[in-house]
Amino acid sequence: MSTIGTPFTATAKRALLCGSGELGKEVVIELQRLGIEVIALDAYANAPAMQVADRSHVLNMLDPVALRAVIEDENPHLIIPELEAIATDTLVRLESEGFRVVPTARATQLTMNRKGIRELAAKELGLKTSKYWFADTHNSYLRAVQDVGIPFVVKPIMSSSGKGQSIVRDLADVETAWEYAQSGSRTKDVSEVIVESFIDFDYEITLLTIRHKDGVSFCDPIGHIQESGDYQQSWQPHPMPEATSKAAQHIADQVTGALCGDRGRGIFGVELFIKGENVFFNEVSPRPHDTGLVTLISQDLSEFALHVRAILELPIPNITQHGPSASAVILPRGDSEQAVFSNIDRALSAPDTQIRLFGKPVIKGKRRMGVGLARGATIEDALEKAKNIANSVTVTF
Repeated sequence: MSTIGTPFTATAKRALLCGSGELGKEVVIELQRLGIEVIALDAYANAPAMQVADRSHVLNMLDPVALRAVIEDENPHLIIPELEAIATDTLVRLESEGFRVVPTARATQLTMNRKGIRELAAKELGLKTSKYWFADTHNSYLRAVQDVGIPFVVKPIMSSSGKGQSIVRDLADVETAWEYAQSGSRTKDVSEVIVESFIDFDYEITLLTIRHKDGVSFCDPIGHIQESGDYQQSWQPHPMPEATSKAAQHIADQVTGALCGDRGRGIFGVELFIKGENVFFNEVSPRPHDTGLVTLISQDLSEFALHVRAILELPIPNITQHGPSASAVILPRGDSEQAVFSNIDRALSAPDTQIRLFGKPVIKGKRRMGVGLARGATIEDALEKAKNIANSVTVTF
């Protein structure tokens, strides 16, 4: 896409976002900065990206008929999946009919299902991964547990943001983990799960990998802390030996290249475990990654700006990292449609700090509602400042 027209005219370039969360919101903002007309979809009204998009539609994106109807009506130049819960078979057919799916429909389809991406990485590419078993019944799950032993990790093969994921360290928790995996799946019937041996890794990173018209670029590695598969804090750059960093980049290039070949454009969040000099592939998302929210303060081009440049076929000659930076999520618990955030002035009293409040219209239980961002003299300094921001914000209902 070498030319961009004017929104709401015959020359407009239209992008349709499938998913309207906080990451999608930043993508919309970057698209609009370059004059793209944006349509946002999600399963509920007033989702974060809908608040800044040019227009929006509420629908179940797993419904192939509803999804096709909206896409055919809007006739977008770009279809940008921003979550996993999409009728990917429909995207594959639409792509064959001439629509452009970012990065490709196949990449979206494979990464929606942990089984597809794990088989690609371990069997087709021969990458190091944890040992794993798939189980589609309770009995096959128990057999897998017997094979893998304690501790192990169990996840639904179709879920997101850590839903349904457990680390089981005691036999007494085996049944609870199965039930939690079923509750966190996007499928209605019994969900297939992946049971993985637990890798006692030294650290884990997200390697943001950008496939663009001039080749492949990498952001500095992002370290992070997760709880139940959902990120709590992230920092950049995570220190790594040069040889290990090169090995991580090689794996990320292999995986993303296998997913979409030379045609695919956009950013990928490649999750890797590091144990000594060994790099293990974990997962990949063909879109901006939640741990990459730190790039809103750590880089001149955030992961969202890089994603948009890549999919618009614009050059990415360099990525400048501003030094030790961190993010910490604002994660209240409540039940409300009228959340109120206060103490923002106190939260932002330290230098080199920022806040993003996502504008989510509803909270039921624990939900990520914002993020604190900071730069510091060291990673530890930046992380402490980011956590202070998140802890200073008061959320009332």
